[in-house]
Amino acid sequence: MSAGQWGRDLGMGVKFAFTGGREGLIRVLLTAVGVGLGVALLLLTTAIPNALSVRHARDDARMDYTYGPPRAKAANTLVISDADTTYHGEDVRGRLVEPEGPKAPVAPGLTRYPAPGEMVVSPALKELLGSGDGALLRERLPYRVVGTIAEKGLIGSRELTYYAGGKNLAAHIDGWKTARISEFGRPSASSNTLDPVLLLLILVVFVVLLMPVAVFIATAVRFGGERRDRRLAALRLVGSDSRMTRRIAAGEALAGSLVGLAFGTVFFLLGRQLAGSVEVVGISVFPSYLNPSPALAVLVAVAVPAAAVLVTLFALRRVVIEPLGVVRTARPTRRRLWWRLLLPVGGLAMLAPMIGQGRSNGDFNTYLVIGGVLLLLIGVTTLLPWVVEAVVARLGGGPVAWQLAVRRLQLSSGSAARMVNGIAVAVAGAVAMQMLFAGVQGDYTKNTGRDTTRAQMQVNLSRGADFGSATGQFATTEGVRKASATGSTELGDQNWQSGPSHTTLVTVGSCAALREVARLTSCTDGDMFVARGGTNDEDVAKLVRQGRTLHVDSVNGTGRGKDVTWTVPGGLRQATAITGPSGTRDSGVLLTPGAVPERMSRLLNATVYVSVDTSVPDAFEHVRNTAARIDPLADAMEWSATQRTAQFSSIRTGTFAGAICVLALIGASLLVSQLEQLRERRKLLSSLVAFGTRRRTLSLSVLWQTAIPIALGLLLASAVGLTLGAVLLKMVGSPVGVDWPSVLGLTGAGAAVVLAVTALSLPPLVRMMRPEGLRTE
Repeated sequence: MSAGQWGRDLGMGVKFAFTGGREGLIRVLLTAVGVGLGVALLLLTTAIPNALSVRHARDDARMDYTYGPPRAKAANTLVISDADTTYHGEDVRGRLVEPEGPKAPVAPGLTRYPAPGEMVVSPALKELLGSGDGALLRERLPYRVVGTIAEKGLIGSRELTYYAGGKNLAAHIDGWKTARISEFGRPSASSNTLDPVLLLLILVVFVVLLMPVAVFIATAVRFGGERRDRRLAALRLVGSDSRMTRRIAAGEALAGSLVGLAFGTVFFLLGRQLAGSVEVVGISVFPSYLNPSPALAVLVAVAVPAAAVLVTLFALRRVVIEPLGVVRTARPTRRRLWWRLLLPVGGLAMLAPMIGQGRSNGDFNTYLVIGGVLLLLIGVTTLLPWVVEAVVARLGGGPVAWQLAVRRLQLSSGSAARMVNGIAVAVAGAVAMQMLFAGVQGDYTKNTGRDTTRAQMQVNLSRGADFGSATGQFATTEGVRKASATGSTELGDQNWQSGPSHTTLVTVGSCAALREVARLTSCTDGDMFVARGGTNDEDVAKLVRQGRTLHVDSVNGTGRGKDVTWTVPGGLRQATAITGPSGTRDSGVLLTPGAVPERMSRLLNATVYVSVDTSVPDAFEHVRNTAARIDPLADAMEWSATQRTAQFSSIRTGTFAGAICVLALIGASLLVSQLEQLRERRKLLSSLVAFGTRRRTLSLSVLWQTAIPIALGLLLASAVGLTLGAVLLKMVGSPVGVDWPSVLGLTGAGAAVVLAVTALSLPPLVRMMRPEGLRTE
């Protein structure tokens, strides 16, 4: 067969698609909408790498941390302080800035720096501060808004960030929270290399999220199949052979897919604009970020029409189109199981060589991982029609609605299975991902050691802050049960600019505060103790000797500062170190405020431990407001017993965001598919009503027609998902365990999507059951 003949036949099919009257146009429209939804998500997926790259580039461009020796004040230097905070669970990036000369570097997104008492904010933060929900945050940020940060200074459209003018920031330079810089965008010293397990997670996530999209596109190009097949019978009457007829049918599908590409582009552009105004699982982007890779976009543009032609030819392989009608075989031959099992078995065979490699030598083969996961998920789509056919063939009598549904499924089980294929694949992938995440999260989750029963927040104040008065202010804050504060620094055996060989900790606080870190027999202000039984006992024994001169850490990481000494007095009382609220047990010197020399008190790093009454609304926000009022550079942290690594958390967050998008697409696509099936059966439904069938009965039959395949699909998806999850866990060397509540929750979410689609299709169903449905053009 020549390429020219193929082109003529496909072109004839395209022409028939657009000249087939209202029915033909509706069929093309439904196919285009279905394909367009899938194409839009594919284009969005191809744009994700670029979006992540732009976000990282902009984050790097505004980086304001320095490495190496501290800088001296100059005409091109800027002092900048980290003033980050959290508000109602959302991170707020804040910076206090003080330019030291006319050539000070300007942060990306700014044209000039605000004066003291002023700030420039991101559009999202400006919106929040102007709303009723931002009242407590306005109290925390007592600056006048004088401008907004431009897009190039933000990593997302919904990012909350600000720059505020500061004064005398140079006195707080510590090389960590406050620094002097001469440029923005210095590269970070941290490594971005992913370990093999995280790379495996990313590969599985992309396959699992994209597979349902591909399944639905393959389903969408088959919309209107039964009407199309009856139409093609007429072509046999005018002399076309069976092969030519199939090519013409493929041309009709090609037309719908081409229009679908156009629709998908429009949907993508609309979605890209919408992306600038929403935030999904804490992630937001600007529309300009979402530019698909040209090569990947071309691949989508070529693959979708090609898939439409191939799927149509494959679908017609068992359909005999004769001049007098279409025969799908009066008694369909039973689907064969053996070749359907080859796909999941092949997938397991591809994954088997990597079982047991784990993290230490987990050089996972990218192609084998992708191929194995794909074959297992494709196995769901091939096994489901067989499962549905095998089960509905054995279903018998019951109410009228049940019998109507069962008979319909027995006649066309393939259509019912195709409709739920997408949701089944999504659930199978989601179950496997959930098992993998749950199995490896322990490797990326560490115990912070913090005793959340004694305190729920920690507030770090600037060096030299009066933590005694701060304790009282926190104690009277709304929602605070108790507050205790200590100041601490290090003592060394020589000048800190030279670098001491041995060091020990000195902790200053009230008797009540010291009892949080050591067991004391008795205590009054002015007492001094040496605590033993914790870490660093050896250095304590060497350094804390009566009459020895020790050097106080006066450089605080800056490498500069006057040498301050402290002579160990006589009469230090003995104490036993205990585990403090932060989870550490430290040996060292304990001093009450009355025993601290003034020169040492100015060098103490103050920490306040706050016990919060969580039943009080916004208790944590009130604590943060008090901290900001006491010290604009205070760092108020909410405690948790565990902490996950940033890379693992980012992958998990991105997965949830993608899963939400895929579920939304599947819901929309299922609705389109359901409406298309109802439209094809409009005359039948109207005829049944005309003969006296109750509308309630027909509505229930439609519900059963959806419920039976989805129940079977979810059972099969759960089985495949659990198998894939177990294999993936074996690959990373983690014990196999099933989080049954999560599995049930995922299958329930899939069922909820289908039930919601069915409910939305009921109003159109009622309209289709009217007598007007019997009208024929």
